Amino acid sequence: MFPLAVLLAVAAFRSDARAWIYAVPLAAVGWLIAAFHNLLYFNIIPTAIKPCGQGPSCSGAGMLLFGTLPIPLLSLGAFTVIIALLLIVRRRTPA
Repeated sequence: MFPLAVLLAVAAFRSDARAWIYAVPLAAVGWLIAAFHNLLYFNIIPTAIKPCGQGPSCSGAGMLLFGTLPIPLLSLGAFTVIIALLLIVRRRTPA
């Protein structure tokens, strides 16, 4: 998400309405990674496939914000909103 933030900040500074061309694929990759992380978090993917070996757990209690909101779900929601907004910009951009 951080490269996307930089890309969109530069596009906003330059008033580049066609930045969606570059940002949608980047956001789509982020969405796929966030979706995979949600599958790990909600134990839909078996433990043997988990890529997390060292460090904090990808699906532990530390992945909750304010003790109730799962961070992977927030990430997926953020990427969904970003993609939706970029597609709205795409519709309003003249060809």
